[in-house]
Parts: sequence; C-alpha cells; structure tokens
Amino acid sequence: MRKLFVLIMLAFAPLALFASEGAETNYDIVQRTVNFVIFAAILWYLLADKIKAFFADRSLSIQAELDKVQDTLKESQAKVDDAALELEKAKKLAVEIVDGANAEIDSIKAKIAQAVDNEIANLNKNFDEKIKVETRKLKVEIVEEVLNELLSSENIGVSQDELANIVLKKVA
Repeated sequence: MRKLFVLIMLAFAPLALFASEGAETNYDIVQRTVNFVIFAAILWYLLADKIKAFFADRSLSIQAELDKVQDTLKESQAKVDDAALELEKAKKLAVEIVDGANAEIDSIKAKIAQAVDNEIANLNKNFDEKIKVETRKLKVEIVEEVLNELLSSENIGVSQDELANIVLKKVA
C-alpha cells in the first residue's frame, strides 16, 4: 500500500513541475503540491495504523456476527430437523393408535355379539323352562279343579279306578 502511494506521488511530481505554461507567471503550485504530499504523508503516518485497526476490528466484528448468525441458523435447522422427526414419529404413532383402536373396536363388537347371542340363548332357555313350569302349574290347577268338581258333586258315584282314569285322560 505504501509502495503504491509512493509510486502515485512520484507519478504526479513531474506533472506538477511541468504544469506551467512557460510564461513568467509566478505560481506556487510546486510548493502547494509539496505541502499536500507532506500533509498526506503525515496523515498516513499518523492515522494508517488506527484506520487499519478500525477496519480490521470492523471486519472481525462482522465476521463474528456472521458466525453467530450461521450458528443460530444451524441450530434452527437442527431444531427443524428434530421437529420433522418428531412429526414423523407422531404420525406413525397416530396410525398405530388408529389401527389399535380399530382392532379394539372389532374385538369389542365380537365380544358384544357373543354376549348378545349368549343372552338370547339364555332368554330362550329361560322362556322354554318358564313355559314348562307354567304348563305344569296349569295341569295341577286343572287336575285340582276337576277333582274338586268331582268330589264336590254328590250325585256322581265314581270309583277309585274311574277317577284315576279320568285324571290321567285330563292330564295327558
């Protein structure tokens, strides 16, 4: 950088020397150019390190900020990837739960159907037994009624054998 600055100054020095028209005008362009070069050199000497340090620090702070943003981006991407994996797991779990629930529903339906069939069979069996019991009760009542009627009527003379035959016919 310094070499470039020196080369530029050396390139402009002849221009400053030969810039006159050739007339006898007394311009102080040479002195002003020399003063400017000295001023620029002094500024460069005094401020070059500070300016370089400022820009180096600025570059480092920008790089640090960029690194922090990239780290945050990587963390966010990792979280997104983890969330996507969790989503896939949740979807698989939901499918398993639905399949399990459907299987459980089928199982419960089968159990309920079996229980209903058993209950219907029990009700039919109880109904048949109840019919048999009621039939026996009616037979007993009819026999009792017939016997009471026969025994209460005084004008009918029935022997024991005839009474047994009558009862057997009525019951059968």
